[in-house]
Formats: sequence, structure tokens, C-alpha cells
Amino acid sequence: MSRPIIVLCPHFAPDTAPTGDVITRIVQEFVAKGQRVHVVTSLPWYRTHAIEDGWNGRLVRREKTAWGSVIRIHPFPGKSKSNLLRRAIGFGAFSAIAGVCTVFVGGIHRRPAAVISMSPPLTLGLTGWLASRIRRCPSVFNIQDVFPDAAIETGAITSARIIAVSRWLERVSYHRSDAVVVLSEDLRANVLAKIAPKHQHTVHVIPNFVDSDRIMPRDRMTSYRDELHIGAEPVVMYAGNVGYSQSLTMMLHAARQMPDVTFVINGDGAARAELERDAVGLSNIRFSGYQPADRVSEVLATADVHVVPLRAGLGAVSVPSKTYSILAAGRPVVAAIDAGTEVTRILAESGAGVSVAPDDPIAFTDALRAMVNSGSAATEAGARGRLWVESHVSPARVAHSYLDVIASLGV
Repeated sequence: MSRPIIVLCPHFAPDTAPTGDVITRIVQEFVAKGQRVHVVTSLPWYRTHAIEDGWNGRLVRREKTAWGSVIRIHPFPGKSKSNLLRRAIGFGAFSAIAGVCTVFVGGIHRRPAAVISMSPPLTLGLTGWLASRIRRCPSVFNIQDVFPDAAIETGAITSARIIAVSRWLERVSYHRSDAVVVLSEDLRANVLAKIAPKHQHTVHVIPNFVDSDRIMPRDRMTSYRDELHIGAEPVVMYAGNVGYSQSLTMMLHAARQMPDVTFVINGDGAARAELERDAVGLSNIRFSGYQPADRVSEVLATADVHVVPLRAGLGAVSVPSKTYSILAAGRPVVAAIDAGTEVTRILAESGAGVSVAPDDPIAFTDALRAMVNSGSAATEAGARGRLWVESHVSPARVAHSYLDVIASLGV
């Protein structure tokens, strides 16, 4: 594939977002296969929802690389995630500027192999499609989370008008794209139910991956424990976005019922301040912000058990990528998520943990207690998860699948 690939995404290294980690590694794998790539993305902003120090002062930044280029655009972040109008305007402005940059990157007269755009935000779907038509190449729409389903399920969107517009934009984006890539069979079924039969052949399943060379099993007694003033006691951890989709109040319930276990909520997000207020008086719970990428393996090793909670109704529209990282770290998982969805299938297939019904703090606590007290069984579950990751979700395999999709489009 001699023509370059254009990647249009909301986050890219050094930004810390999980989807940024995913697309950054996919680009690296493309490059390892000799592919030239042009990335159009945002300035780093995910950690605090503000442009990070050292990146301020310019609306657009361009940098050349040995393998292509990276254009970074101001994402117009809002201080509050709850202000949907402000966020929509920000996404719209970012998408518009990103579209213009995508049209011209690498030379408008040079035909790319494809434009790959990533959602959320949903607006990048049409942005990528329009740019691909101007550049006379196929468009590949990568869906990390199905929007607006997740926002509707969590109550983040209640306006019938906004829901209708979002549904229309979603449907049009699917129909216009030459290929739609989703992360699981659940998401594929969700998308297929929304599009006409003649377009259903365009939907492909390519799971996310984990860098099993970077995230390795490590000793549980880490320096991160020292930083959080944790001793040798068992640790249960949630690591990821601290939002309202995750039902993290169950962590507080479990902490009250399991006083000899330390609970760690590692991350940031819209729900963190409220959770911290509700946790006042609980001496066995710690809150910590996102850590640098080079500490991920250490952070994950700090816990004896990890949790993957997701509110009811969201298991079929979102696949928490943290699951793969936890398994790579060799730690067992307790998931609270809809039955029959991707995470429950991964745990059943790998033997790396257990799942219970979502939003049930009693069942969640009972499962955690059983896992923490299982001794060698928990260690063995973690080891099985590591073996599953090594054989199923390598970065090279995932990148090759994307290249296969592009090749199938006739370029």
C-alpha cells in the first residue's frame, strides 16, 4: 500500500486518553509495516480538560515526522462535561478545522489510501467522509463507543430534539462510510440494527489491543503503594475515566463492607468530585489522578483485583479497553456489566475473572470478597488472563486487520 493513510482522531500521544493510546499504537504498527501516515488530532487536553502546559498559544500546530506528519488542533475544551451545548459547539469547531486540515494534509493532489476517522466525537464521521470524497479515497469510520446510546442510557442527553439529531447524524455517518469498524459483536449488532441492509456488509469487527510488551505482570509491592500510603493489605482498584457510566458508588459500598481491604479509584472525570465527597470518613479508600503512560504497568500491578463496572444497558454499546490492560498485567477482574456482552465473554473465555449484574452493590461486593479471599485462585486467574492477551489481541494483529479492511476497499 504505497499511498499514505490519513488518521483523524480526537487524541494522540502525548495525550493520555485511552482511545489516544489505541490509535497511537495502531499508527506505530502501520509505520512498522512501511506505511506513511498523516495524523490530524487535538492538542493534548484530556487529563484536566484544558490544554496542557507547553501546548498553548496556537490554534493549529504542525510537525513533520520520519513517517509523515501530525497536525494538532485546539479542541475548544469546556471546563464542565455536563454543559452539553458547550461541548457540542467545541466538538463542532474542532471537527470543522480538522476537516480542513484533513483535506490539505500531505498535499491535496495526492490521493491517500484512506481516511480513518475515530468516534467519539460522532461529528468526526461526517468530517472524515467529506474529506475522503474531496481526496478521492475511501473512508473508514472507527467506533470506540456507540453514540448517542451511551449518553442516552446514562441520562446525559434527555432532549428529544438532540437525540433525534444525534440519531440522524449517526445513521448518515454509517451509511456514508465505506467501512465501519466496531470493537465487538455487540457493537456490530447495535450498528446493523440502525442501517439499511444494503450497507450492512460495510461493518467489520476489529477489537482493540493491549501492548503486552509494555504492560507486564509485576510484583504487587510497588512504589505507587508507598505514594498512596498503602501497606501490604489487599488492594482493589478501578483505573480509568471516573464518570457516571461506571457506577463507582459500588466501590464505596464495598469499601464500607470490606474494611481490611484498600480501594483505589485511579483516574479523573466528571463524577470524581462527588465520589470524593461521598467517601469522606472512609479510611480505606484512595483517589489518585491519571499517571504517566510509563507507569501504567506499575499502577496496574499495585492492585490484587481490578474492577470493570459499567451501568446497565451500556455493555452492548461500549467495550472498556481497560479490560485488556488489566489482563496484560496479570491481574484478575471482577466486572459488573450486562450479561452476554463482550467483557463477560472475554472473562469466560480466558478464565481471568468473574462478572455480576450491573448496578447491584451487594452482588458486586460479594464477588469482590470471594476473589480477594480466594488466594492462589485469584493469582491463577490473572495468569490465565495474561496468556489470553498474548494470543488474542496483539497490536500487530489489530493493525494488520485495519490494513486488510483498507485493501478490501479497492485501493
